[in-house]
Amino acid sequence: MSWGTTRVLGNRDAGRYLTAVLVSGFGTAAMLLVAGIWVKDLTGSSGLAGLVTLGTWGPTLVAPLIGVLADRFRRRPLLVWLHLAMAALLPVLLLVDTAGRVWLIFAVMVAYGVSFVLIDSAEAALVPAVVPGDLLGDFNGLRMTVNEGMKLVAPLAGAGLFAAYGGHPVVLLDAATFALAALLLSLIRVREAPPPPPEPWTRQLAEGLGHLRRHAVLRHLVACTGVAMLLIGINGALAYAVVDDGLHRPPEFNGVLGTVQGLGSLVGGLAAGALMRRLGDRRVTAVAAALLAAGLALRAVPGLVPVAAGTLAVGVGAPLVLITVWTAVQRETPNALVGRVSATVNTLTFGPGTLAVLAGAGLLELVDYRVIQLAGAAGALLLAGWALRGSPRAAAPDSPRAAAPDSPRAVAPDSPRAVAPDSPRAAGGERAAPGLATPQTAPAARTAERG
Repeated sequence: MSWGTTRVLGNRDAGRYLTAVLVSGFGTAAMLLVAGIWVKDLTGSSGLAGLVTLGTWGPTLVAPLIGVLADRFRRRPLLVWLHLAMAALLPVLLLVDTAGRVWLIFAVMVAYGVSFVLIDSAEAALVPAVVPGDLLGDFNGLRMTVNEGMKLVAPLAGAGLFAAYGGHPVVLLDAATFALAALLLSLIRVREAPPPPPEPWTRQLAEGLGHLRRHAVLRHLVACTGVAMLLIGINGALAYAVVDDGLHRPPEFNGVLGTVQGLGSLVGGLAAGALMRRLGDRRVTAVAAALLAAGLALRAVPGLVPVAAGTLAVGVGAPLVLITVWTAVQRETPNALVGRVSATVNTLTFGPGTLAVLAGAGLLELVDYRVIQLAGAAGALLLAGWALRGSPRAAAPDSPRAAAPDSPRAVAPDSPRAVAPDSPRAAGGERAAPGLATPQTAPAARTAERG
């Protein structure tokens, strides 16, 4: 465990935040799995069951429009109310008992998707007010690790509850975890400056897009992440072909490989903060792309050991590239813009992956899966080289060329409107303390991003 991880875990407010993520993530992971099983059980349709996932991911495609809301409110209260709203909405699913009421599951899953966009945006902006800039990578890595850890445990618990008692107990479990997470978030000690007066929606949206357009470092990292997620999406579309045609095992074996990938994600999440301090954003992105290249190539080999090793490599690489871009957005974006910028980044990074799933499924009808895997590996190698060609300003945070997290140089040096996240303009006229923000140490905490 790195010193950064230890410092994050030793802070009371950061610990409450991570506990809220763990609790909420457990209920969410269980519910998302059970929702599809529930639809399949009531309707007998695999197609309808698959559309449950589309309901939760669909709002990501319009995330920039939704993310503007996260910059119009104080982020901690917004997070608390969003979690309470989901806790109040989920019991509607207790009415689902026949195929005729399956539409309620889809409606709640769409609400889930919208809440995910807002929660992510608000969290992206609130985290820098709770965690010092040099520990953002460690915190984001721990957050990813907690989420991935829940994906190893919660789906099994949800499936077990559903098999024994049906969907209603899972609904109540998820509602309870949302309510408990809301309580934990309300206990975080942080002061937030009042949000600026709301401007026209279109102007706020344009400001978020404009920040990315002007900021060469972020623009390059977002583009690299989008390509990486596209390759990961194609890899996901080939999962059943790898198991069936390559390993000659039943579809259920994907559960075993999913566990292997989850273990890799735990490693990648824990290592991200230390790697970013040592290597910088560009090199970490390049390392992640190289891991993806190796993983995709190994999964083309029809053998259990190489496929498992390749799955593990993909599991390590995916969180590295995501944590790097999330941390860069928090570090390089004025606080007042973080919500909409984060939502836009999510659309640009996860959107290609969503479309790649459809493309990969179509390609399987025309090309052998091994050819697609090897082509993806070659693309990942090219991506690694492209990542290294980014702006030299994407240096390691503790290197001589990198700006300190609270330095004016840490925010979009090529943007005339950019200000340091902790500058008077970004923090309502008061400068945040370099340590973790509490009422005693940081009178003015920054507002949050995605909720």
